[in-house]
Amino acid sequence: MTEISPTELGTRLRDDEDVLVLDIRHRDDYEEWHVPDSINVDVYDELIDDPEAAKDALADLPDDRKIVTVCAAGVVSRTATDVLRELGYDAETLTDGMNGWSRVHRGAPVPTDLDGTLVQVARPGKGCLSHVLVSDGEAAVFDPSHYLEEYEAILDAHDADLVGVFDTHAHADHVSGGSDLAERHGVPYYLHPKDALAIGALAIEGGDRIEVGTVDIEVIHTPGHSEGSVSFTLDGEVLLTGDTLFHESVGRVELGVEAGLEDSDVEENAATLYESLQRLLERPDDTVVLPAHDPGSPEPPVTATLAEVRVRNEDLERDREEFVETLASDVPDHPPNFERVKRANVGQEDVPDEELSELELGPNRCAAE
Repeated sequence: MTEISPTELGTRLRDDEDVLVLDIRHRDDYEEWHVPDSINVDVYDELIDDPEAAKDALADLPDDRKIVTVCAAGVVSRTATDVLRELGYDAETLTDGMNGWSRVHRGAPVPTDLDGTLVQVARPGKGCLSHVLVSDGEAAVFDPSHYLEEYEAILDAHDADLVGVFDTHAHADHVSGGSDLAERHGVPYYLHPKDALAIGALAIEGGDRIEVGTVDIEVIHTPGHSEGSVSFTLDGEVLLTGDTLFHESVGRVELGVEAGLEDSDVEENAATLYESLQRLLERPDDTVVLPAHDPGSPEPPVTATLAEVRVRNEDLERDREEFVETLASDVPDHPPNFERVKRANVGQEDVPDEELSELELGPNRCAAE
């Protein structure tokens, strides 16, 4: 067998096994998005035109490590594996390449004092974080990806009945599985009406409260990243902040405007986000902050207290004027296909299942910096 599944590679990397991940794509593609700690040898063209010509560039790799080759879809990297094996290396191909890496999910419990279990599900290839709350035989899922089997497995493991699915906002970097998961179980899908433009959802507003088991969920309207962005507190101890507040940054403010979904402008959104953050910062310092994304390749659980976030997050040190000026003027590259992803998540576009994986390919770019 000369292939390795993305899940198996993720396990090996997590367990610090001595694996060398070799990305053979063009340098620009590698720098845009890659498996953490991988190396890049740009022999993509050679492997297509004349594999023999790639041997010199590949001959100096360490011969005491297992090598996993990576390309975009796991096709050209198979040729790289063949060449490496001819050179005497122990090499395998990452099945489906970066496309496959994007599908990997890993879960771990979040340490809390909640009367129940909170599982964080990380998607390292996308930097996405979702959460599953289980309490007294009931469960709620927050910000799920469209790979629903990941959440079904957690529900089964805890023998819990799903009673609600929540999205903190209409995401711009990945297609939400929230509506489909809720429909599958016949339970409500909760989304703020400002983001549920053309999708069937049970409207939630700031101040609403919902019980899951014995845990009280309070909705806080925190617009700015999107008009319908909300955060959730769980018994006042845990704060799910979506893309409003990250541990070291805040949500960007122009995506909804540039996707043609909002009538506001970027400066107005930045000012709105500033006010939303002030409401979150009123919470106790020991509140556990759990955002919907992490810019790296997250290994769950990714957590920080609000006190720790205050120290780590330079955006929170800015006054209102500087905050608005910075977010409105310093705009990073957009998430790939963000317009179509946003339209899918507000119900304005139906993306065929076979296009979902390709639509999401690429790095997470929902943070302002």
